[in-house]
Amino acid sequence: MTSTPGSADRPPGPFARLFRRASHQGLPSQGSLRWSFNWAFEGIVYVLRTQRNMQIHIGVALIALLMGLVLDFSRLELVAVMGAVSLVLVAEMMNTAIEAAIDAVVTTYHPLVKIAKDVAAGAVLVATVNALAVAYFVFYDRLTDGGHDLLGSVRRSPTHLVVVVMIVTVIAVIAIKAWTGRGTPLRGGLPSGHAASAFAAWASITIIAEPLNHAVLVSTLAFLMALLVAQSRVEAGIHSLVETVAGAVLGTCVAIVIFQLWG
Repeated sequence: MTSTPGSADRPPGPFARLFRRASHQGLPSQGSLRWSFNWAFEGIVYVLRTQRNMQIHIGVALIALLMGLVLDFSRLELVAVMGAVSLVLVAEMMNTAIEAAIDAVVTTYHPLVKIAKDVAAGAVLVATVNALAVAYFVFYDRLTDGGHDLLGSVRRSPTHLVVVVMIVTVIAVIAIKAWTGRGTPLRGGLPSGHAASAFAAWASITIIAEPLNHAVLVSTLAFLMALLVAQSRVEAGIHSLVETVAGAVLGTCVAIVIFQLWG
């Protein structure tokens, strides 16, 4: 959470300066659907890049997702966990947005500003406590059941594992772009998200199709599709060859690691 009691006593943070600087960069029109999604991802990347607690929340969410896979959660249990996690992330983002809006227009201390920031921080705290309660009710029985087969259920459900691979790949791409500060979540930068997702899918298909009679053919077709996706990003001038190769390596490695650990 970005606000603490008394946080309004200090001068406004960097938000106002950041937004004033962004307003002079000649950003494209926000009318298109693609750019609407791009701005939304830009907001996620900004919070992830600048807010330490958001980074912690994302890390915990990733662990919860992987644990849910290992412990073979039911759909209802997954919905409860992901709902609680999403509530915490949304609350953290709203907290950051409120602080940014206040810092953009308020330059002096006001008791109502302190109340606004403290209430927003309190919302994050409430959402976090709720997430901890949900985690206790959902995880406790599974973790204390010594006879539970942690890996067998995952091996029997490769579809769920592929979903996890794709989610982890997307999170890794956004995190790396946030760290490097290059490109936007949907366009440009290191690594190429499209190439990472395509090659993660290829590696997953190859591993799942290994027992099949035509595994080589299936893997080859999937590889060609992934290669076409990567090549299109370079040909369109959106990514360099290095950025595309980095995405391909990232996606492939994520898939291999996850399937080796839980597949």
